[in-house]
Amino acid sequence: MAGLDKNAAVAGLEMFAGLAADRIAQLAAVAEVRRRVRGQVIFRTGEAADGFYGVATGKVRIYRSSPSGKEHILHVFGPGAAFAEVVVFQGGVFPADAQALEDSELIFFPRRGFAALLRDDPELAMSMLALLSARLRFFVKKIDELSLKEVPARLAAHLLLLHSAQKKMRLDLELPKGQLAGYLGTIPETLSRVLRKMADDGLIELSGQAVVLRDVARLEELASGDKSL
Repeated sequence: MAGLDKNAAVAGLEMFAGLAADRIAQLAAVAEVRRRVRGQVIFRTGEAADGFYGVATGKVRIYRSSPSGKEHILHVFGPGAAFAEVVVFQGGVFPADAQALEDSELIFFPRRGFAALLRDDPELAMSMLALLSARLRFFVKKIDELSLKEVPARLAAHLLLLHSAQKKMRLDLELPKGQLAGYLGTIPETLSRVLRKMADDGLIELSGQAVVLRDVARLEELASGDKSL
């Protein structure tokens, strides 16, 4: 994974979309490239939060572990996404664990250097506020789905979210089914049963580790709670 163009990688992060080239260059100047292999931990809960990350290539999962060792996945980030950005304002320690799901190139922004740029650039500060607001809306929606919706509705909502992000009908689930079950607040056996039922009803087609959407309109009804399996 040699030869990453740091300026291009910074410009490719969604939170910096639309910034002028000179601002991108300033951001790249304070940033570091960090490479992590599949399965490698990026940070752990309780470690000093000394900066945040952007994903140039690869995928990262954010998760929490219970005292019994059970993991609950909070989010999966791919190229163009930023994570752990709250530390820029809050400092303290990381509230969750982060791990590379595949070989990844990350852009690390040290808290001190990035905060200095924010003080001098209101436009950049507004971009950060917009990102944090969007992240808050995501977690409010996820809490609503986990607490109020049945598993089929949660799964349908997740598939529609992947469809929106990946812009295609054949979806990469991004997580092994066991981890996806935990992410959706259920168990693998229930997830497999719901996937088979969706396939039997013509909403999706199962293709190895991928899911092909066959009826987006009915998935939207299922996700909204207007219909059931």
